[in-house]
Amino acid sequence: MSQLPAILEIGHPTLRKTAQPVDPLDPALPDLIDRMINSVLEANGMGLAAPQIGESKRVVIVASRPNARYPHAPDMPLTALINPKITPLSDEIELGFEGCLSIPGIRGRVPRHAQIRLSYQQVGSNDWVHVDWSGFLARVAQHEIDHLDGLLWLDRIEDNREIVSEAQHFAADT
Repeated sequence: MSQLPAILEIGHPTLRKTAQPVDPLDPALPDLIDRMINSVLEANGMGLAAPQIGESKRVVIVASRPNARYPHAPDMPLTALINPKITPLSDEIELGFEGCLSIPGIRGRVPRHAQIRLSYQQVGSNDWVHVDWSGFLARVAQHEIDHLDGLLWLDRIEDNREIVSEAQHFAADT
């Protein structure tokens, strides 16, 4: 296997750019998705946006499964989201702790819509898929799509006193 791309960290200018739409029929897209999948699995992430590996493209991987960083995550098939869009399904907002591979070592309580409709294209198709997600998966999707708009979870946090080290977060979770 070739070397995995580095995951960019907070402060890198690519993380603050608005990512560009992609053609789901682009023959280079499967390679980008493979690199993203390998990177997110290697890093024990729940998701990864293309800008996090230096590609300012509207591509997201959602990879929810229990692991060392998220032992209670739901298990779902790895999903590539091309040009994803979110529509809130209610006004209900939930606070929940989030971490980020681009902001290592800390987590914070971030407000997110509790229920969303996620619309995206799949590799090799111009058709749109529409799914309704709630809870943890809705949070992951919103977090990753924020990356496509140049946002980090720190931009959404309401109270800086809700930022904790990952070590403290894990200690409180046991």
